[in-house]
Amino acid sequence: MWNRYHIGMPFAEIAPGVFRVADTCNVYVIADPGGSRTAVAIDFGSGRAFEHLAAMGVDRITDVLMTHHHRDQAQGLRWAAAEGVRLHVPPAERELFDDVEEMWQGRTLRNDYNLRQDKFSLLESVPVHDVVPEHRRRAYAGTTVEVHPTPGHTTGSVTYVIERAGQRIAFTGDLIYAPGKVWSLAATQWSYVENEGPAMTVLSCLTLVQQELDLLLPSHGEPIGEPAAALTLLAGRMNRYVDSRRPYPWDLTDWLDSPFLELTRHLLQNRTGSACSYVLISETGAALLIDYGYDMQTGLPPGGDRASRRPWLGSLPALRRRYGVTSIEVALPTHYHDDHVAGLNLLRDVEGTQVWAPEHVADILEAPMDQDLPCTWFDPIPVDRRLPLGGTVRWREYEITVHDLPGHTLYQAAYEFVVDGVKVLATGDQQVGMGAAGGPREVLNYQYRNRFRLGDYQACARLYRAVAPQLMIFGHWPARWVDEEYFALVAGEAAEQDRLHRELLPLAELDAGPDGVMARIAPYYTRAETGAVVRLRVQVINPLDAVRKAVIRMVLPVGWVAVPDVATISLPPLGREEAVIEVTTGPPRRRARLAADVSIGPLHLGQHTEAIVDVRERGRRDG
Repeated sequence: MWNRYHIGMPFAEIAPGVFRVADTCNVYVIADPGGSRTAVAIDFGSGRAFEHLAAMGVDRITDVLMTHHHRDQAQGLRWAAAEGVRLHVPPAERELFDDVEEMWQGRTLRNDYNLRQDKFSLLESVPVHDVVPEHRRRAYAGTTVEVHPTPGHTTGSVTYVIERAGQRIAFTGDLIYAPGKVWSLAATQWSYVENEGPAMTVLSCLTLVQQELDLLLPSHGEPIGEPAAALTLLAGRMNRYVDSRRPYPWDLTDWLDSPFLELTRHLLQNRTGSACSYVLISETGAALLIDYGYDMQTGLPPGGDRASRRPWLGSLPALRRRYGVTSIEVALPTHYHDDHVAGLNLLRDVEGTQVWAPEHVADILEAPMDQDLPCTWFDPIPVDRRLPLGGTVRWREYEITVHDLPGHTLYQAAYEFVVDGVKVLATGDQQVGMGAAGGPREVLNYQYRNRFRLGDYQACARLYRAVAPQLMIFGHWPARWVDEEYFALVAGEAAEQDRLHRELLPLAELDAGPDGVMARIAPYYTRAETGAVVRLRVQVINPLDAVRKAVIRMVLPVGWVAVPDVATISLPPLGREEAVIEVTTGPPRRRARLAADVSIGPLHLGQHTEAIVDVRERGRRDG
């Protein structure tokens, strides 16, 4: 078969109008079948494809589609952009193309446990026209291209599938090198002792087998004419490799076949994500999801960048195949943390799913950088319907009551509903759920930066007793059938938590709450142009049991101006108020820092809270 493709030639026609160019990787040029003499390229190598266009009957390449971010695929992209070629990249890796300086400036170098090959990225950014639409089709230079997520070689890798001359052809990047082989095992090792990449390779191969392909065109290696056999062989070998590095076997085929546990006939729990999502099924065949973060996640790669946190829709085919689900109509997040919401925008784009969110969670989803909160998703998540706390909403045949549930985070809700005669309460990450294993404790899952307050868990315990669910479902732990004994267990832990905090903190003298934060600036992060006016809200909390005057002085970069430069507000006892300050930015600067120097009566907090502004030149558009 190899001789058929003219090994050693600078380029060869693999299928009608599909050319392989030998470069730092295999670059594939796909001519417009309509005869326009334009083409789309899959990956770009060093740019050698430009030297052979005329011989291929092509006048120009209009678009380049990247399978992943590595330099052997991408080093010629600056040349392509200079020629007016539009660049399209995997969504999870966009910043490694158009903002790669952030990776180079922030990447850990000393005592480095991050084994991802993100340092095999471009040395300088290139302008990106768009991301490719995962799980969907789009036409480029007259050719319709399907985009399939196939993580493994990198976290954000994709495979492109086209139809040409009756064949379904897949451009697989570095997912596979040859039947049963990969180009690099080292690239699949993302973290120090885990097996995320190899396990993802197994899942990616098995999902591609379902696409009924006729030909695989890898970035390194020769064309593969029996895709199903080649991919199945690689999946089997790689699954054995994964098992060789684990204390017990991991049947990843079963993940794709049976990703759900049946709690009741119409309530399912997903078991393949980093956080549990739940599926409420209507008799009509429609489905509602409670939370939807990282489906089919085999671990958490190091880093907090977008490429380390990739959503996809791996479990949905099984949902349709096994349970007859016809549509994913609505998604309800319990709270805003990325492992519970990362997939919501993808669901909207691919499935047409609406996001219904509790009113206080909706604010965070739609403006994730307004406040300094941990674990927010990278992009705003539009909310189609805001749900009032304490209210009830109807979806299909179900009545769902939305309860405020602060504790794990200030912005969290519980959902109460009845399914198959069982009263259920979904509580997100409120408590760890160790009691589900029969232990004597129910560990309360609170983090101070999530705005945890004393009294939240005691209110939570009262809510559980008032609702009296039969079944409780959690964010990361097995569902649990509960009774009064369980409610008493939670109440006891809440009382102990409160007692410990009051013993440890000087709350009687200075009630700054358990997190000790007495002032905050919002928005915490802003992008603005030179000379723009940024409107900041500075909220101050009075820790004293008496009316006090708060004085706020903005601390700004040289040349910036605040109006007013000093703000004074009156604070009620143990209350809070905010001042609005307008700041005019200075010259272009990345991550300019500003702070509020705050005094509350006799208490001088100093530069107690900060905010960050990225300033760009007026009129400049970000990539």
